[in-house]
Amino acid sequence: MTMVMEPGSIDPPETARKVRSAAAGADRVFKLILQGAGVTVLVIMTTIGLFLFYRGSQALGDAGLWKFITTQAWEPTSHNFGIATVLTGTLLIAAVAVTLAVPLATGVALYISEYVPRRFRQLLINLIDLMAAVPSVVYGLWGAYFLQEKIIPVAKWISTTFGWIPLLGIHDANPNDPFEDKTIYESSTFIAGIVVALMIMPIICSVMRESFSQAPVGEREGAFALGATRWGMIRSVVLPFGQGGMIGGTMLGLGRAMGETIAVYMIISPVFKIQPEILHRGANSVAALIALKFSAASPFEFSALFAAGLALFMLTLVVNFGASAVIARTRSGALSDA
Repeated sequence: MTMVMEPGSIDPPETARKVRSAAAGADRVFKLILQGAGVTVLVIMTTIGLFLFYRGSQALGDAGLWKFITTQAWEPTSHNFGIATVLTGTLLIAAVAVTLAVPLATGVALYISEYVPRRFRQLLINLIDLMAAVPSVVYGLWGAYFLQEKIIPVAKWISTTFGWIPLLGIHDANPNDPFEDKTIYESSTFIAGIVVALMIMPIICSVMRESFSQAPVGEREGAFALGATRWGMIRSVVLPFGQGGMIGGTMLGLGRAMGETIAVYMIISPVFKIQPEILHRGANSVAALIALKFSAASPFEFSALFAAGLALFMLTLVVNFGASAVIARTRSGALSDA
């Protein structure tokens, strides 16, 4: 029997039904725990920032913010102090470390995720992760007493060959003098950066490896079906998909590099003037300054050191928030937020 619609009758429009998730008690508890953990992290970070500002407010009020940022000397007893030298040194050491660590970490991550036989993959992953567990003081001892003497010829060659490039030349070095004092190349930003690069490489590699391994299998197979080589597939599928992980890992390593203390403190020869020549003897960083001066500091110098720590804390936050904004715009970052 067919139904005949009466003239003028109109079916009511169909509307989407609201989907309600019937959350059980355990789900509600788990959600509250996660929300509490997120709020706790924010509270802790805010508390750290306020504590550093409170303890450093005396020195900041005495010097003024602009003078504190631009002064190269560190003489709190005579009220002539600032972080221009150590802040520049921190950025240079971190830049050298990231420049060396990122290509190495990218190559290792790609090799583990795309090339290494499956039976050896977990072994290599464990070895890379163990590098991150080595204490900083061990890296510092290795860098100061083994790497330094090995790297001096390399530093001299770089200075001689590429001295025309800013940051790589040494104005008072004479490469044609066979009796030149080699100590001019010791305890430099370059050597400290190499050591820090080896320390942050496992962290960057782990983040990149996880990102590369999540590239869609269908797109991988589609690239092969279209005749792509393995490297072609990596270049067109894996690397674009893992861009968020590459940026995130790099920024995470950069934050670790800027805050590294003991290894840098053991290698560098502290100077309190801006040293733009990364191969030249003498360097400094905010963390190394705090480690150097903390044990014998006067009450006012304590305040100055806390102000320096606040500057490093804010710099790290800016770098990480900037990295989060960039990652969110990438494909892998958008998928991870979904």
